[in-house]
Amino acid sequence: MAEKKSFLLRVDAKTLDLLKQWSDAEFRSLNGQIEYLLREALKQSGRLKPEQ
Repeated sequence: MAEKKSFLLRVDAKTLDLLKQWSDAEFRSLNGQIEYLLREALKQSGRLKPEQ
């Protein structure tokens, strides 16, 4: 697994609440949900090749 790095993310309360609800519905941690969404966006934009 790739090395993980941490960074501070500032987001408004409403967005954070909606992300938390979404992560709960998909049985992921909030951090895991944000990582998942970022990876999917990178794949869709062609910046990250799909995992094989």
